[in-house]
Amino acid sequence: MSTSIAGTAGKSEFKPVLWTPGDWNAFFGFGTNILVNMLVLTGLLRFVLKMPDSLVFGRILPALGLMMCLSTFYYAFLAYRLAQKTGRSDVCALPSGVSVPHMFIVTFVIMLPVTIKTGDPMKGWSAGLVWVFFQSFILMIGGFIAPFIRRITPRAALLGTLAGVSVTFISMRPALEMYMTPQIGLVCFAIILVSWFGGVKYWKNIPAGLVAIAVGMIIAWGSNLFGLGLGGLSVKGVGDAFASFGFSVPIPAVGQVFSGFEFLGVILVTAIPFGIYDLVEAMDNVESAEAAGDEYPTTRVLTADGIVSLIGCLMGNPFINAVYIGHPGWKAMGGRIGYSAATGIMVVVLSWFGIISVLLALVPVVAISPILLYIGMLIGAQAFQTTPIKHAPAIVLALTPHLAAWAKLQIDTMLGSTLNAAQAVGGLAADKVGEVKTAAIAALPQQGVLYHGLEVMGGGSILAGLILGAIGVFVIERDFLKASAFALAGAVMTYFGFMHGEAVGIGGGLGVTPSVALAYLVMAGGFYALDKSAGSEAYSPHADMPAVAAPAE
Repeated sequence: MSTSIAGTAGKSEFKPVLWTPGDWNAFFGFGTNILVNMLVLTGLLRFVLKMPDSLVFGRILPALGLMMCLSTFYYAFLAYRLAQKTGRSDVCALPSGVSVPHMFIVTFVIMLPVTIKTGDPMKGWSAGLVWVFFQSFILMIGGFIAPFIRRITPRAALLGTLAGVSVTFISMRPALEMYMTPQIGLVCFAIILVSWFGGVKYWKNIPAGLVAIAVGMIIAWGSNLFGLGLGGLSVKGVGDAFASFGFSVPIPAVGQVFSGFEFLGVILVTAIPFGIYDLVEAMDNVESAEAAGDEYPTTRVLTADGIVSLIGCLMGNPFINAVYIGHPGWKAMGGRIGYSAATGIMVVVLSWFGIISVLLALVPVVAISPILLYIGMLIGAQAFQTTPIKHAPAIVLALTPHLAAWAKLQIDTMLGSTLNAAQAVGGLAADKVGEVKTAAIAALPQQGVLYHGLEVMGGGSILAGLILGAIGVFVIERDFLKASAFALAGAVMTYFGFMHGEAVGIGGGLGVTPSVALAYLVMAGGFYALDKSAGSEAYSPHADMPAVAAPAE
């Protein structure tokens, strides 16, 4: 009896230690992970979206630093409360930071197309802010609907459409960059492959990403001694980076958020499905932490991600926050409470004092490209690795709209560049640009390029891949009633332009793409008739599937 009372009192009076020796290990490991992600993110903003440095270093990164600091401090607080409640000294805080998969999605699927279409990076920034604005609210309310969505949608469909994005909009560009400077790109890629896929440990367990970046720097700077200039680094660039070294704090960007609502049609077709993916990923990572002994409330975690993402968005950050996979690893390394808060402080120092600009002047972008390709490989492979083999055809089906969207973007970019060049050399009058572009597109089928097919199939590719993947899974499982339901959903979303259309609306009253909407409706009727005539066994989308392994952050 006395022992029980003493134990209870001990728990209530327990004061968790804020910093342990193991926190150093977790801080250097997790901090390096976060640093690499920030370098990649900054490279996307500067070299893909061509955003001015004043916007990147003066507005976006300070807001990003604020968001990530709030997140890491909150999860350190949750860990402290859990340790205090349980009387345990081995509680590890949930790792968190900017969502890596979504970092590429918002860049290549939202901000880049808007920037290309308008010719204004500021418009792309505004569109990204609106995307996070909606994602934040989806996360906040998602704790109540996520279990239902997860229950009715096959995993092959959810991960298949994500794999489509990873193969096209995430993997292709860094792969091409690697082969443009293979002396750095392929060497760094090999360093990452043998560690992250081959399990090779480097000296003192230095993270593979850090080793790859260091080797890339050595090759790039060493090549300057021979006048090769690999990687595009220079002493002048470093000097310019130090010249712009300064202190910037987050500034409210509410006006930019609401000005981005003009791109709402493009944004909604991706915000909804990726909001769902966020919910599933967060739940899986919380479950992973619980399996490691640390039980955190899912609703509070989802709400926290939504709130800090919304704060970051309103301050100018177009990237969403997420709980990372890897809690058991950081815990096994000795991480407890302090490593999370220390990472938040590190992020604020890097982003508010402009240190990231100096690091980018020292690190060749092509050394980071293999990391991006690895992320794309991991996300793409996950769709096949965590679903039944028999669902593989449905995953491939889910990929196809993304291939169409990517191919159309390449054609559109090439046509725009060609027309601009023709105008610049005086070979094309300004009033003829539209006619020439229309004539060029009309002539493409004669060369075997079905542009209109790419345009229709690739419209709203995220949702299109989800619907096609789900239909494929349920047909494979002979659950024709559920296949009919998803085909009907495809008809409705196509009618309103969320799928297979360039804009949300009702077109001329018959829908944005009426022929495709009607075809989905016919499919729905056919599947329903099959179900009634032949019958089908009940199928649970996740009954025979292994647990999701979320992509590495």
